[in-house]
Amino acid sequence: MSAQVEVQTFSFDSISQEAVAKAVALYPPGKQMSAVKALLDIAQRQMARLTGVAWVPQAAMDAIARHLGVAPIRVYENATFYTMFNTKPVGKYHLQVCTTTPCWLRGSDDIVNACRSATGIASFGQTSEDGLFTLTEVECLGACVNAPILQINDDYYEDLDAVRIEKLLDGLKTGGALPPAGSTIGRQTSAPIANQTTLLPANGQAE
Repeated sequence: MSAQVEVQTFSFDSISQEAVAKAVALYPPGKQMSAVKALLDIAQRQMARLTGVAWVPQAAMDAIARHLGVAPIRVYENATFYTMFNTKPVGKYHLQVCTTTPCWLRGSDDIVNACRSATGIASFGQTSEDGLFTLTEVECLGACVNAPILQINDDYYEDLDAVRIEKLLDGLKTGGALPPAGSTIGRQTSAPIANQTTLLPANGQAE
């Protein structure tokens, strides 16, 4: 979908309406604005579900403002502050590369270059010509111990290098499914690369 696409109207569908009601009900009367990020997420997921493109058009922000009884600018400022909300269409696979210090020290520059090479994208914020990929630079993703990290849509891919990135993206270009999220080297959660070294069972061997 082109970034120039305009959505003139938006309303929550039945699936979203249920989620919206639950989100707003978490807050006392007069404090409904506290649910704004939840409603933005619900709107973005509805767009992805119905159109295949996860983003929040202005029409959706306006609908959220009406639902919460606030000025539209209060919704806009949340949508444009948090990088988790896409205010323009993105590709089927949203590649969100962490380039802050821990990931940078562990090779995030190589991850960025591999993403560009595999997708043909020249700069952050762009979408590949085939519409499959959008490349975005993001702040710390909070999984520093398994750096470098690439978030694809909702999932984290950890312990990456250029070769593993290119293999992953080449698979997606040929119609493959996303692999299981997590470490790409078989690391168990955030355990040492050399496997468990403490709290070993009586036989001294990691399970």
